[in-house]
Amino acid sequence: MGVVVRLLVAPLLGLASAFSVQAQDFAFTGFKEKSIPVNGTEIHVRWGGTGPAAVLLHGYGETGDMWAPLARDLARDHTVIVPDLRGLGRSARASSGFDKKTQAGDVAGVLDALGAKQADVVAHDIGNMVAFQFAAQHPDRVRRLVLIDAPVPGVGPWEEVLKNPLLWHFRFGGPDMERLVAGRERIYLDRFWNEFSATPSRFSEAARVHYAALYARPGAMHAGFSQFAAFDQDAIDNRAFLAQGGRLRMPVLAVGGEKSFGPMMAAVMRAAADNVEEGIVPDSGHWIMEENPQATVRLVRGFLVR
Repeated sequence: MGVVVRLLVAPLLGLASAFSVQAQDFAFTGFKEKSIPVNGTEIHVRWGGTGPAAVLLHGYGETGDMWAPLARDLARDHTVIVPDLRGLGRSARASSGFDKKTQAGDVAGVLDALGAKQADVVAHDIGNMVAFQFAAQHPDRVRRLVLIDAPVPGVGPWEEVLKNPLLWHFRFGGPDMERLVAGRERIYLDRFWNEFSATPSRFSEAARVHYAALYARPGAMHAGFSQFAAFDQDAIDNRAFLAQGGRLRMPVLAVGGEKSFGPMMAAVMRAAADNVEEGIVPDSGHWIMEENPQATVRLVRGFLVR
């Protein structure tokens, strides 16, 4: 399991980039947006393009905004659907339902509201965990699945992953922690953006200001902490799925940042899926859309258009 520790620590040791990456562009040109009432809350969604559906699920420290370059590219031949996860970004501030099984229901409701019976699903970070449950509950609705650079509770080496000291934030939460972070959201989030990057400067100042403002909105940090607090229940739900003989049968692309999860992402998914392909985002840590968006778009598009 030292491999996981090494892969997670590697972002701290990243070398300077051989090329420059422009600041994140958050423009969803030509996309529509609205809040969709679903599953006891409201989920903010952007969608655009034509063709088979592709839903993009973000993770912690970001919102659906992270996917703008990929969304614009895929919209050439897909109907691209980009929600903000429950309680985060511009979605309503939910008071409960942060287990990923419930949030998989959010995704199903969004797809229903937009008339998408089946979709390719692309996810990053906590989005992986929601996507896994969605694929487990609705295998007929997932054509292809892409999971990027984060473990899945209860799957593969989860217990060993939890021992990594870099992941202390998994257990950081509750009213006192919310009070500590209130008004200091940028300081807290900078820790993630810096420590989990191969090259922190690629997570641009403009992107940091943008996301820090979204996470400083009332209730946003509570929702973020609640995403982590649900991990124990998520592990129970995922282990129950596997114990009952559940496996993911659809094609899965398991992507790791070269200087983050790397090939370990595919090793995790082979514990729960039958048809797993490994992908690596070169010269990148965890924040693949900030650190190497070009390579990320190529990997995802190449897998989805087969």
